[in-house]
Amino acid sequence: MKLNFRLSRSLFAIVAFSLISLQGYSQSESENIKLNQLGFYPFGPKIVVITTKEPLQKFYVIKANSKDTVFRGTMGSIMQSAFSATKTQIADFGKYTGTGSFYIWIPGVGKSYTFNIGENVYQDVAIASLKGFYFQRSSIPLATKYAGKWARGAGHPDTKVLIHPSAATTERPAGTVISTPGGWYDAGDYNKYIVNSGITMGTLLSAFEENPLPFKKLKSNIPESGNGIPDLMNEVIYNLRWMLTMQDPNDGGVYNKCTNAAFDGMVMPGVTTKPRYVVQKGTAATLDFVAVMAQASRLINTYSKKQIKLSDSCLIAAKKAWQWALLNPAMEYNQNLINSKFEPKITTGGYGDRSFTDEWFWAASELFIDTKEKSYYDVVLKSMNNKISIPSWGNVYTLGVYSLLHHMKSLPDYTQTAMQDLKNRFLEYADGLITKVPSNAFQTVMGQSSRDFVWGSNAVCANQGVLLMNAYKITLDRKYVISALSNLDYLLGRNATGYCFVTGFGSKSPMHPHHRQSTADGIDEPVPGLLVGGPNPGRQDGCKYEFTEPETAYLDAMPAYASNEIAINWNAPLVYLCWAIEASKQGAGLSK
Repeated sequence: MKLNFRLSRSLFAIVAFSLISLQGYSQSESENIKLNQLGFYPFGPKIVVITTKEPLQKFYVIKANSKDTVFRGTMGSIMQSAFSATKTQIADFGKYTGTGSFYIWIPGVGKSYTFNIGENVYQDVAIASLKGFYFQRSSIPLATKYAGKWARGAGHPDTKVLIHPSAATTERPAGTVISTPGGWYDAGDYNKYIVNSGITMGTLLSAFEENPLPFKKLKSNIPESGNGIPDLMNEVIYNLRWMLTMQDPNDGGVYNKCTNAAFDGMVMPGVTTKPRYVVQKGTAATLDFVAVMAQASRLINTYSKKQIKLSDSCLIAAKKAWQWALLNPAMEYNQNLINSKFEPKITTGGYGDRSFTDEWFWAASELFIDTKEKSYYDVVLKSMNNKISIPSWGNVYTLGVYSLLHHMKSLPDYTQTAMQDLKNRFLEYADGLITKVPSNAFQTVMGQSSRDFVWGSNAVCANQGVLLMNAYKITLDRKYVISALSNLDYLLGRNATGYCFVTGFGSKSPMHPHHRQSTADGIDEPVPGLLVGGPNPGRQDGCKYEFTEPETAYLDAMPAYASNEIAINWNAPLVYLCWAIEASKQGAGLSK
C-alpha cells in the first residue's frame, strides 16, 4: 500500500507539473515580472521581481522548448519600494543550475520573457556595448562590413575647424583654421567634448588595465580587428588621436570641445555644413587630458612601437598639459560668461566645472604611477582624503583611486601607509553600498537612495558595479561580484520600468533613444549596444511622462533626452561592468 500510495502521489505530481507547464504556455508575457531579460550564470544568483498588489504564493521555472517544469519555489514577502508606489515580491531560483532557455510562470500573473542560463550569457551585450563606440565615430564612414544596416557616411570631417574668439591666442587668433578629426560623438548630438571623453577614456582604460584577459580575446568586428591589438585598445586609440589634436601645441593647454555653435537638428551626421569651433581651454579639460594621456601611455607601452607609436607622444603631451595647468590652476569653463563676451554664442553642452581638486588628484595619480616622481605624489597627497564617491564627469577623484590601488604594490615604500588607509576607506565605501540590498524592493545595489535617480541614472548604476568590481579585485571576496551582478540585472530588466536599457537587447528595450543617427537613418531599430540614461524624475526635457516617481520616471521617446539619451560616458561603465564580471565569473563561482 505504501508503495502504491507513493506511486499515486508521484503520478499526481507529474500530472500537476504538466498542467502547470501547459497553463504557462497559454499565458501571455506579463510586464509585472521584472527580470534580467538576457539571463543568468548557472551557479550565479537568479532573482526575479514581481510587481503586485496582492500576495502571490508559488512560481515555476519552465523550460522553453519542452514546456517542462524544472523548478518551483515559494514567493518572498511583499515589499514596499521606497521610491515609487510599487510593491514587489521576490522569486529566487538560484539553486537551479541547469542551462538552456526558460521562462517563469506565476499563477494569476502569467509568464515572463524567455531568458537563458549559460556560461556566456552576457557576452553578446558585452561585445555590443563596446561596439557602440564604433557607431559613435566621427570623420570616417561606417562600412556595411562592420556596421551592417546602420552603415553611414563619414559625418563631420573636422579638418577645417575654427578657433573661437574665446580660445584665441597670439599664435592662434580667432578664425585660425586647425584640423581635429576623428574621435567619438559625445552622445545623441554630434559634438566632441574633452571633459566627457576624459571620464569615458579613463573608465575604458581601467577596464582593460584591470581585466586584460577577456579583452585580448574579444573581437568586435571593427576595421582594426585582427591587427594584434585588442579591440578595446583599438577603439580607445581612435579617440585618443583626436584628443591629441585638441592640445594647443604652443602652450600645452587643451580646448574644452569641438562643436557647432548650436546643436544640429535630428539629421544624419554630415548633412549640415555649419562651422565647427574649438572653444576656450579650461583646467578641468586639461587635467582630464593629462590623466588620460598618462594612463594611455603606460598601456600602449606594453606593445611594440611597430604596432603603436603613441606611448612617448602621450606622456610628452601629458607633461606639457600639466605645466599649462600649473600656470592656470582654476580656469573654469563658463559658457554663459563666454557668450556674454564673444560671438558666435555657443549653446551646446558645457560640461562646466568649478571644483578641480578631483581632476588634480586623478591627473597627478596617473603621472605618479608612470614616473614615480615625488612632485606628483605631493599633489596626490593634497586631495588624498577627498570623499570617495561614484565617478561622474564632474567628479573623477575615484578614477585616481582605482589606479592607485591597482598599482599599490609597485609604488614606492614611502606611499604604503597612505595607500593602506586609502584602501581601507575604499572598501568601507564599497561595503556601505551593499548593506541595504536585502531591504531594497528590487534587491539591487542601485536604488537605495533617491540620489541614484538623476540624469544618467543608469550610469550611476553601472559605476556602482564598477566600484564593486574594483573591491573584488582587491579582496577576491565573492560578495562584491554578486552585488555588482545585481546592478547588471537592473540594467538588463530587473527594475521598476521593466526595460532592458541597452538598445537591441532583451524583449523590451528602448526603440526611440535621443540619438540623432537612430532617429534619422530610416531604420526601425536603433543603433544597438547603447545604454540610455534611465529614470530621471527631474524630466528636464519638458516631455509628458506617464510615470513620474523616481524609479519609474522613464520615457522611451526621442524628445525625452533627460531619460532616453545615450552618452559615451554611460556606455563606458557598462563595458567595464560586463567584462569585469566575465573575467571574474569562474573565480567568483558563477560558472565552471
